Amino acid sequence: MSWRDALCGEIRADDVGRTITVAGWADTRRDHGGLVFVDLRDHTGILQLVVNPELAAEAAATAHDVRNEFVLQARGEVVRRAEANVNPSLPTGEVELQVQELAVLSRSEPLPFQLDDENVDETLRLRYRWLDLRRERMQRNLRLSGAAVSAIRRKMEELGFVDIWTPSLGKGTPEGARDFLVPVRLQPGKFFALAQSPQVYKQLSVIGGFDRYYQIATCWRDEDLRAERQFEFRQLDVEIAFAEREAVLDVLEQAVVAAFEAVGRTPPERPFPRITWQEAMARYGSDRPDLRYGLELQDGTEVTRGSDFGVFAGAERVRFLTVPQAFSRTELERLEQVAKEWGAEGLAYLVHDEEGEVRSPIAKFLSEDELAAFRAEPSSTVLFAADTEQTVARVLGGLRAHLGRELELADTTRDELLWVVDFPLFEWSEEDGRWTFSHHMFTGIVPGHEELIESDPGAALSQAYDLVWNGWELGSGSIRIHDRDVQSRVFAALGLSEEEARSKFGYLLEALRMGAPPHGGFAMGIERFVALLAGEPNIREIVPFPKVSSGSDPLTGAPTPMPEDVLRELGVQAIVQPD
Repeated sequence: MSWRDALCGEIRADDVGRTITVAGWADTRRDHGGLVFVDLRDHTGILQLVVNPELAAEAAATAHDVRNEFVLQARGEVVRRAEANVNPSLPTGEVELQVQELAVLSRSEPLPFQLDDENVDETLRLRYRWLDLRRERMQRNLRLSGAAVSAIRRKMEELGFVDIWTPSLGKGTPEGARDFLVPVRLQPGKFFALAQSPQVYKQLSVIGGFDRYYQIATCWRDEDLRAERQFEFRQLDVEIAFAEREAVLDVLEQAVVAAFEAVGRTPPERPFPRITWQEAMARYGSDRPDLRYGLELQDGTEVTRGSDFGVFAGAERVRFLTVPQAFSRTELERLEQVAKEWGAEGLAYLVHDEEGEVRSPIAKFLSEDELAAFRAEPSSTVLFAADTEQTVARVLGGLRAHLGRELELADTTRDELLWVVDFPLFEWSEEDGRWTFSHHMFTGIVPGHEELIESDPGAALSQAYDLVWNGWELGSGSIRIHDRDVQSRVFAALGLSEEEARSKFGYLLEALRMGAPPHGGFAMGIERFVALLAGEPNIREIVPFPKVSSGSDPLTGAPTPMPEDVLRELGVQAIVQPD
């Protein structure tokens, strides 16, 4: 290459005596009243340049004008540093480049922030993302992402999967989030939906005879942005014909282990633990539990059936968790607010002080048997929820996760991956007054539960499964419905008329009539997975050009209004509601 024949971070003591050409960005510049030192940076690391005016007067004149983030090309001899000047913190710290020629390839204006500043406002970082991407953290994260995805691809192809690309422009399907719609100029008033996932396409691929399909698919969902969500994201999308659940889980575990190994992390032991959805909700109040700490929920329903404390006696379910800290009144008030955010009416508690004595306004209503059942170690607090099964799980699950973060209970040296299996097929929507799907409406049913679709939908179990890592849901999947009649019954149970089902999914129902093999699959969120691999709490740190919580792109200023003539051509009218 004409611009360089060596990379900055790869030069070592064995290269002493070589004449090389390097190119990169000026990381820092130090002028020592004659000698000029420049730390030159490329993606491999830093190499110190030394410019001596006595040996290279023209290069020295150029060096005096260099500022941070100038793009430079330097040619010279690799020399050994004096022993007193060796920098053990740099892989290149034993050597430096004695510059003979120095050229400024591109100049930089004063920067909006310094690349080594760790306290830069995130919006400013994203506004100047090209600068932010030069930082060591972002370089590491995105290169780690590339290595992980490459390893996943290699493993999938090693296992006989075919990479099949599917359309982004399709028909809107109910996936649990709003669709992004795309107007069609050639058909005014009609819209494509950007694919929330390739769900139906991948099922059609295996029905079409590709028994091992995969892709790293880009998906779009119009939903509120959070630490683990972006409008657009990638997922490892997998579908297998003639597969039972364990075969699908085995493939995903192999892909996960391959990615761990590719980035130099100790992989989790296989097989990953499996727990049922019912067990997860009963023990942790969550279908994506973080297993790096305890605080397991315990059941107090039976012992409180005849309680003098009416809140307990009249509740469908009473559960509690024991926290290894004696909370103050102020701390309990804050926890009560957290519980109310999750749907509780209040928060009952028993505080056990340093001597083990109980402090609580409800203690006087509890019998000796109840107090004995809720006895805890000194300097601890027992927190209760009493309500319906669903509310109790939601409240205590939310409190458990909150306390795990606040008290830093998680063992951060551990990686806990697990499968949650046997989800309910349906869940009741109070808002809509009808049954809705727990995963999606193509999810297979546990054999023997088909007759419950009509008679007792809430008791029917699905063949769905989720992969969870340290409390983050990485993705979900299921064995699919491959029988057209069963699929039609599920549509009917969800309130879809035959006409509506044909309108939305006629093509799938037709495919199911023409020799659909048993099949199942999975979709794992790449950004969530890579964020955890990188130890990042927010996926924006591993996405090169993310959106912020408002849904905007600080870099480009998108989204922006469109001119009237453009909208007219698309057959679209923009209606902006007043604030």
